[in-house]
Amino acid sequence: MKAVVIYEAGGPENLVYETVPTPTLKEGWSLIKVMGFGINHSEIFTREGKSPSVKFPRILGIECVGMIEETTDPVKLPLGQKVVSIMGEMGRDYDGSYAEYALLPNEQIYPVCTKLSWETLATIPETYYTAFGSMQNLNIQPTDKVLVRGATSGVGNAFLKLLKGKYPKIVVDGTSRQMDKQTKLLAAGFDHVIEDRNGYLQTANSYDKILELIGPATIKDSFNYLNEGGILCSTGQLGGKWFLENFDPIIDLKRNSYLTSFYSGNVDSEKLTQLLTYIDKNKINIKPEKIFQLKELSKAHEYLQSSGSFGKVIILNEGIEIEEK
Repeated sequence: MKAVVIYEAGGPENLVYETVPTPTLKEGWSLIKVMGFGINHSEIFTREGKSPSVKFPRILGIECVGMIEETTDPVKLPLGQKVVSIMGEMGRDYDGSYAEYALLPNEQIYPVCTKLSWETLATIPETYYTAFGSMQNLNIQPTDKVLVRGATSGVGNAFLKLLKGKYPKIVVDGTSRQMDKQTKLLAAGFDHVIEDRNGYLQTANSYDKILELIGPATIKDSFNYLNEGGILCSTGQLGGKWFLENFDPIIDLKRNSYLTSFYSGNVDSEKLTQLLTYIDKNKINIKPEKIFQLKELSKAHEYLQSSGSFGKVIILNEGIEIEEK
């Protein structure tokens, strides 16, 4: 099969497109024919050597959509069954989705029943699942004023679509460190765009709910913009900082506010079904920002890391039809 292998940490050029043996079926695991997958910032961090537990060579990729090619559980995972896989130690402890086929543990393979195209389905798993879980934990009401810190990210855009799909008139503002992206953010549906200058928001506004995607690097600043009784959900770590240091809950949790979080590793078939049902019921229009082929994966990483990146980037394997825009 064709796959993209990384042999040592480094830049996008270290992602090698080559022919490798197709994985051999083993007890408790099933083989997925990978139709597509999203590219995630965590995979960039791993590629750069920032995931100490990951040993090279490795086929990266923490999510995929596809069909069961070979199975050891024909009841739950019959041949041809459409499936989604997210997280676990996929692409870290064992080879992931950057390939034409992926051998994965049965407990990490989730059957789905959907008429969505492969392009749409490939855009959903990690990004929309994370956005959906964050939205639920924020307990959003239609009268809330909401801020997305890190709005240009895939999760930021997905969160906006999910929220506006159900509550078209809800106010959702977004932040960006690059104000040349303001036009794109407004076109995507954000009501206002706020500059994030060196980790400090340039606004006097305050919000009932804040989705914090930059993470520990900016959480304490974000609390300054939370209304009394408001909720901040820390989901992303785009700021490159993993831990919240020198944090005093009494002082830093201002205005009787609340801190919660969402981790996309908290996944099961029921939650995935809830997400797909929500998307269908609210007629959420889901499109990737950029589509690459497997052999172009290094270019996909370059784009996602570039100053011009915006929204969700996906890979579709050869032979998968791309929808007309």
